[in-house]
Amino acid sequence: MAGDQVTLLDFWSSPFGMRVRIALAEKGVKYEYSEQDLRNKSDLLLQMNPVHKKIPVLVHDGKPVCESLIIVQYIDEVWKDKAPLLPSDPHERAQSRFWADFVDKKVCFFVLKWFIYLVSDFLLF
Repeated sequence: MAGDQVTLLDFWSSPFGMRVRIALAEKGVKYEYSEQDLRNKSDLLLQMNPVHKKIPVLVHDGKPVCESLIIVQYIDEVWKDKAPLLPSDPHERAQSRFWADFVDKKVCFFVLKWFIYLVSDFLLF
């Protein structure tokens, strides 16, 4: 959509932010990237996501959209003129959603636990 103001509030290593960046790239959406300091959250992040106060947040024409899967669905609905992100077949769409949910609940949880383990071990020395 011409003239859209799109900003992504994110952190470079976030797998959830990566999901949003991939969706934006697939749709060819130009956006401003705003790296967030997760230890010192910006006023913009707190204003755009006052409930959870976390990344990623997509700000489209001044209106925030939060939570990565919701953001990806939003991108797919707003920029309809590009190829859809999900298959047209309902069963194939369900399978895609299943695997996205699996990654959220299993893979990302494991990676987070591993990261906390590494950081806590590092902080002991």
